[in-house]
Amino acid sequence: MNIGIKLNKDDFMYDVHSLVKSFYPDDDVSIFTEDDREKCALQRDLLFELTIPDYRDRKAAKDALKKDLYHLLAALTGQSLPWGTLSGIRPTKIPMKMLDKAEASGRPMADPVLKEEISHYMKETYETSDDKIDLAIRVASEEKKLLAPLKLGDFSYSLYVNIPFCPSICLYCTFASSPIDRWADRIEGYLDTVIREMLATRDRLVQKGYPAKPTTVYFGGGTPTALSADQLDCLISRMKEIWDFQDLEEFTVEAGRPDSITADKLQVLKKHGVSRISVNPQTMNQKTLDLIGRDHTVGDVRAAFDLARKIGFDNINMDMILGLPGEGREEVLTTLEEIQTMDPDSLTVHSLAIKRASRLKQTIREDREKDGQADYGNFEGLVFENSEDLMDLAGDCADRLGMVPYYLYRQKNMRGNLENTGFARPGKACLYNILIMEEKQSILAFGAGASTKRVTGGGRIDRIVNPKNVEVYMEKWRDLVKKKAALF
Repeated sequence: MNIGIKLNKDDFMYDVHSLVKSFYPDDDVSIFTEDDREKCALQRDLLFELTIPDYRDRKAAKDALKKDLYHLLAALTGQSLPWGTLSGIRPTKIPMKMLDKAEASGRPMADPVLKEEISHYMKETYETSDDKIDLAIRVASEEKKLLAPLKLGDFSYSLYVNIPFCPSICLYCTFASSPIDRWADRIEGYLDTVIREMLATRDRLVQKGYPAKPTTVYFGGGTPTALSADQLDCLISRMKEIWDFQDLEEFTVEAGRPDSITADKLQVLKKHGVSRISVNPQTMNQKTLDLIGRDHTVGDVRAAFDLARKIGFDNINMDMILGLPGEGREEVLTTLEEIQTMDPDSLTVHSLAIKRASRLKQTIREDREKDGQADYGNFEGLVFENSEDLMDLAGDCADRLGMVPYYLYRQKNMRGNLENTGFARPGKACLYNILIMEEKQSILAFGAGASTKRVTGGGRIDRIVNPKNVEVYMEKWRDLVKKKAALF
């Protein structure tokens, strides 16, 4: 279906488009103003015409517009959305701000009246469901408890290092990542560029009074363990010459793909004080693994996890994705039963987001263009299913493993309009995940596609995103250092 949204002016275009897309995730949705005569003249299967009045309070006007539109769409489709009108990445920021304000005035977080006030505000303003309000409050409360001991401030920061290479590229992936075999002869050059970017950035920041002591360090990607053991050893050793790791609160490396994990790599990570790793199956159903392009077996996941335990890692995360092609309740239960048997220390439950740049979206688009169908049924005869019931199954598994939800975020085009939630046992939560999601600390990020973020005490947030293209990044790194120095 082709849906148009016509506004009298270009205010709130992104918010309106996101809300309509939440109700019609598989349809083409375009938004335009009445001044765009070409788009106004096009024929639509469904057209919404919205009038935005003059206003003084922008937030109040946006909230009221989205609420009215939500009621219209809910009546038209017979649906309701778990998060109501909320379309942003960080819904927990709402209860977090209210908890911070209450704390500043001397009110305890455990005050039941405070929870009622937050619940009332989120329901009245955003039409959020009771279950999601409760989840957001639980996560925000846990985040505050975990962040309280940290010494955060304008001169504190964490480090992020992006390794944009993988053994193979998953069908749903849109990260800045390339198959590592295509870059085999240039990996050393890439890593050398990352170190040069770090060293030059550190020197400029130290001149401005920043200590060379990060709070946390996080290696992401891609798959950092796609590198060889020697490459990992060299990279971390050189980093330790640049930064002081003596008092690190946390050092995370996404081992991620089981087919990239070997004993010598894990031993290197252990030697360098890596405190948290991931072994991510995404699913424990072999048919799905083959379909989405993960070149490993269910047995490889078990073997990699057991190896990490044997080498001494006592904080291992596992990721799973709900909404993968062809997976329903039975397949999700299989994955959860396997995960429960392995007994990880934390579990991150993702809701599949089918993004425009992914090979999965391109495949779906080709199928739809071929036969004109407006659903995903032609993709291997499979459907993409996620629901609150499946999310509850994952939450119940985390509960049985002694975990609580500690961070949460959302993305566009998520199956079921749901969320990604991290669960962890006491003492096993990832502090970096909280810091970046709640934007409580600056992040210095290095490598292709890495996003640096400066967070100031006044709440202002500025970003610099490195080029995703590895070659462009390697050419432009000096310019990036200058931009970072100007930002901080």
